[in-house]
Amino acid sequence: MTAPDGIVRPRPELPYVASDESRNSGLTGLEAADRLRQDGPNAIGGSGRRTLLAILVAQVASPLVLILVAASLVSLVVGDDVTAAIILAIVALSATLGFVQEARSESAVAALQARLTLHATVVRDGERRDVPIHDVVRDDLVVLSAGDIVPADVRIVEADHLYIDEASLTGESAPSPKSVRAAALGPAGPDDRDGLAFFGTSVVSGTGRAVVEATGARTAYGEIAHHLAERAPENDFQRGVRAFGGLVFRVTTVLVIAVLAINLALHRPLLDSLLFAIALAVGLTPELLPAIVTLNLTQGARALSRRGVLVKRLPAIQNMGSVTVLCTDKTGTLTTGKLGVVRSVGIHRDDATEAARALELAYLNSHFQTGFTNPLDAAILADTPQPADLATYGKVAELPYDFTRRLLSVVVRGAADPPLLVTKGAPESVLKRSSHVREDHTARPIDAAEHERLARLVDGASAQGFRLVAVGSRSLAPGELGVGEPGGPLRLLEPEGVERDLVFEGLILFSDPPKAGVGETIAELGRDGVALKVVTGDNDLVARHVAEQVGLAVEGVLTGEEMRGLTQPALVARAKRTTIFARVDPGQKLQVIRALHDGGAVVGYLGDGINDAPALHAADVGISVDNATDVARSAADIILLESSLAAIHQGVIEGRRTFANTLKYIRMGTSSNFGNMLSMTGAALLLPFLPMTPGQILLNNLIYDASQTAIPTDTIDPSVEAVPARWDVGAIQRFMLIFGPISSLFDYVTFGVLLLVLGVNEQVFQTGWFIESLFTQVLVVLVIRTRLSPFWRSRPSDPLLGAIVAALTAAVLIPLSPLGPMLGFAPLPLVFWPLLVVLVSAYLALVELVKRRFEPGGLVTDAKKPA
Repeated sequence: MTAPDGIVRPRPELPYVASDESRNSGLTGLEAADRLRQDGPNAIGGSGRRTLLAILVAQVASPLVLILVAASLVSLVVGDDVTAAIILAIVALSATLGFVQEARSESAVAALQARLTLHATVVRDGERRDVPIHDVVRDDLVVLSAGDIVPADVRIVEADHLYIDEASLTGESAPSPKSVRAAALGPAGPDDRDGLAFFGTSVVSGTGRAVVEATGARTAYGEIAHHLAERAPENDFQRGVRAFGGLVFRVTTVLVIAVLAINLALHRPLLDSLLFAIALAVGLTPELLPAIVTLNLTQGARALSRRGVLVKRLPAIQNMGSVTVLCTDKTGTLTTGKLGVVRSVGIHRDDATEAARALELAYLNSHFQTGFTNPLDAAILADTPQPADLATYGKVAELPYDFTRRLLSVVVRGAADPPLLVTKGAPESVLKRSSHVREDHTARPIDAAEHERLARLVDGASAQGFRLVAVGSRSLAPGELGVGEPGGPLRLLEPEGVERDLVFEGLILFSDPPKAGVGETIAELGRDGVALKVVTGDNDLVARHVAEQVGLAVEGVLTGEEMRGLTQPALVARAKRTTIFARVDPGQKLQVIRALHDGGAVVGYLGDGINDAPALHAADVGISVDNATDVARSAADIILLESSLAAIHQGVIEGRRTFANTLKYIRMGTSSNFGNMLSMTGAALLLPFLPMTPGQILLNNLIYDASQTAIPTDTIDPSVEAVPARWDVGAIQRFMLIFGPISSLFDYVTFGVLLLVLGVNEQVFQTGWFIESLFTQVLVVLVIRTRLSPFWRSRPSDPLLGAIVAALTAAVLIPLSPLGPMLGFAPLPLVFWPLLVVLVSAYLALVELVKRRFEPGGLVTDAKKPA
């Protein structure tokens, strides 16, 4: 429950008390399946996936469509069976088209999401099993280790130096020690927090087992989410789609009401006028926009998955295309991430005994620590000889690593030795806490000169690109060990009281060579408008050396210590011209992301550790890797199967393709639909009959929409791929106001040709404009889809070209088919066809000419500028 101070505490009573049997061996498979049926999935807010029925209902849930169906039924009642049947059939076909496309997209998204499901380790039928977190059930016996997300609200039944980060619920930055409490045999009390762990928190160090007490919405986190019930904030892309939808709605509403009023003022039949106005609104509304957006995003997600990039949240693909700054650590991205121990050095560089002792103590620390997997520890254990007396040591206590101290300490005890504190971590942190230095097998006090000498030693090794870890030690007095719960972590004094008066044992030097080809990728990102910034916990000298090795130009360096002295406006200004942020803690990583945001950047962040989770959440696009901690994977929008700048670059390009293809649909919708609105308004005033019947309008819209579903497959101009892009609804409006009247102009020319030159009747007029309208709407795709001029320099994709040909064929053949008379079509005079070719050619030529004068890519603004 949440107290008035905002801290989440265990509820006074938990509804379940696990049986002794489940504590020891877990559930059976049948018991777990039964509880899953009873309680439902271990999820908060559902899966988010719509059922097929929901998708189908959404196709006809539009008020305009419902009114149209109702009016058609009225037509049926008054005896106009043919019109009613035609309108209902076209509505059904249009709904089917939308249903098929959206169902396919939902299925594709579900398949991608299935590859990204987080898992938990549980004991079932007496064996450990990895199961999806949403399948964890009440009374499951869960196995916890460093880096895991706690999959439910649980009660600890076994703990070995188990520390859990509960900051997401309590706001407390220090990890909480967990232990087995006597209260585990009964209801939870208000002071029983040490024996509980909560859904969504993460294991920092140690291991343990716990019995699930509550899942899903019944967890503490679920209660908070239920009470807040807040939607996730809109991203840049979603805001743009919503703003565009509002623009179209306002324009459509005004013109449709005007057309209805004109028809009624001219005393035309009420039902015909109503059907015409509603069909016009349906035809002019870009109802396929959500489907086109989803199709584009799904197409992009599939393309990225083939390159080893898995998308958790589809809108992140578009955001990838808008990224202007990519923040990353250097390890595993700029470098191979395969660390190796080069050597160790003591106060005297040539003293082999000092160096060997530092390595031996580092091995003990790495061997006994139970925190999350660390490449430095892996390198020490792999490259350093195992101490001969390792078996005589036992672990007494552990102080987990945190990103403020930058230290990790273990307390070990030999066979007949006093407890020994072994501390390793950042050189400056160990040096700051050292009062003595190891020399000639003895410890002697460090004076100011030696402090300076050690600092120079650290700086010199860092400047050569070595990663450094310092080692210190101290024998502990018995009173410093503290007390602890049975099976739980020993409660030492505060780290400041224990990690003091250390003997500085030496430095461990690690190599981490640059990754092959990364310099070329950095250059490509730069050419494509994406600036790379290194955000690292290492010192500035190491980071600068690596940057120079891979060809990353360093404009500025800012350390965490310097950041603490900056105001937010000052940090925003510095962040823009800083390439390396060094020695930063997790909170400062978050500050960097926010400062870049405030400076107008669209930020991508690549991270794989527990400390990266806040920054991953805050970035426009959070990127992690498949072998990252559960916490990082959960916070990320995109998962890389391997850490690679080249894969991120591919994601950026795919994001721009996705965004550009979405904008194509909008360009074409605005240029043709707004022109049609103007044409309909004028036709209602000038003509003694409707320019098209309601059924013809809907059929026109259906054929046009069907042709647009191939847009996600289209190719993109290289110039579009090279520039970050963001929404600009003002530019969309300008585009609409320029190209819409051009479309309308040729509609009026067509009216004049049909009435004044050819002298046709009402049905022939409607047939002629139906065909001309479709030809201009569909063929203008070829001009507007590319920035290149003339447009034939850019070849459309084969599916789009096929869709265009199919739409034009349908426009010609349907009026000539047996359906033609039923739809109100009539044969056209032969002279109409050459005139149509002239009109359409002239229209495309004028659009091409105006396109050259219009701002190239006028719907796109340079994302390097604040939008």
